[in-house]
Amino acid sequence: MMVDNLAEFLIGSTAACGACVFTNPLEVVKTRMQLQGELQARGTYARHYRNVFHAFYTIARVDGITALQKGLVPGLVYQAVMNGVRLGSYQHVVNSSLVRDHEGRLVAWKCVIAGGVSGCLGAFIASPSYMFKTQLQSKAEDSIAVGTQHDITKFTGAVKKVYKEFGIVGLWRGASGAVLRVSVGSAAQLSTFSMTKDFIEQRKLFKKDSFFLGVVSSFCSSFVVCAAMTPFDVVSTRLYNQGIDKTGHGLLYTGPVDCIAKILKQEGILGFYKGIGAQYFRLGPHTILCLVFCHELRKLYYRFKKEEI
Repeated sequence: MMVDNLAEFLIGSTAACGACVFTNPLEVVKTRMQLQGELQARGTYARHYRNVFHAFYTIARVDGITALQKGLVPGLVYQAVMNGVRLGSYQHVVNSSLVRDHEGRLVAWKCVIAGGVSGCLGAFIASPSYMFKTQLQSKAEDSIAVGTQHDITKFTGAVKKVYKEFGIVGLWRGASGAVLRVSVGSAAQLSTFSMTKDFIEQRKLFKKDSFFLGVVSSFCSSFVVCAAMTPFDVVSTRLYNQGIDKTGHGLLYTGPVDCIAKILKQEGILGFYKGIGAQYFRLGPHTILCLVFCHELRKLYYRFKKEEI
C-alpha cells in the first residue's frame, strides 16, 4: 500500500509537470491580464493587453519571446508538489473506496469533499513556489508593466531574500488565497472528472482503459473548473503579487475577504473574471493534459506491477 501511495504521488507530480511545460506561457498571459487595472474602474487605465492573442504578441515583442516562459522553474516546483499531493491523496481515497457507496458507485458529494480537502493540502504545502511564480511572471518592461513589480530575477534568490527578511512565515504570505483557490478548483475538477469517467465506464461508451476515456472526462471537467475557479484565481494572484511593508504585511489587501470586497467595489463583478479567456486557454489544456497524463501513467504503473507479480 505504501508503494502504491508513493507511486500515486509520483504519477501526479510527473503528469502536472508535463502539462506545465506546455501551458506556462498561458499562465504568464493570464497573470498579466488579471493584474491589469488592479483596483481601477473599467475605462480608467491603459490596457496593455487587450485579449489573449494581443497579450502573447505584446509580451513577445517587448519582453522577448523567452518571457513567455517566465516563472517556469517555480511553476514546475509548484505543480510537482501541489499536484503530487493533491492528485496522489485524492486517488488514494478513490482506491480506498471512501468515496463510493455500498454498490461501488462514486458518490458526488464525497468526491467534492475529497477533491477539496486534497487540493487544500497541496496548495498550502506548495504555496511559496506559487507566490514567486506569480511575481516573476508579472515582472515586465516599464512600458507594459502591470501590478506591483518585485525586485527578483531568480527563484532561489527570491526564496533566500524573503526568508532572510521575514523568516518562514514570509514564504507562506498569501497562502490563504491559494488554499481557497485550489480547494474550489480541485473539488470541481476531480469530482467532475471522476463522475464523468464513471458515467462513461458504466455505459461502456469506450473500450476499457481507452485513451479517449481520459480525454473526454478531462474536457468536461475543464469547463466546470474554469467557471468555478477564475474569481478565486484572480484573488490569489492579487494577494501574492501585492507590495508589502517593512513588517511583511500587504499594502493593498489584508486577506482574501478584503481583496474580494475591494475588487467588487472598485472593479465590479467583471473584475473577478479578468483574464478568463487566458484562464480557459491555460486551464483547459492543462486540465486535459494533466489528467490524461495521470490516467495513462497510472495504467502503465499498474500494468507493470501486474507483470512484476
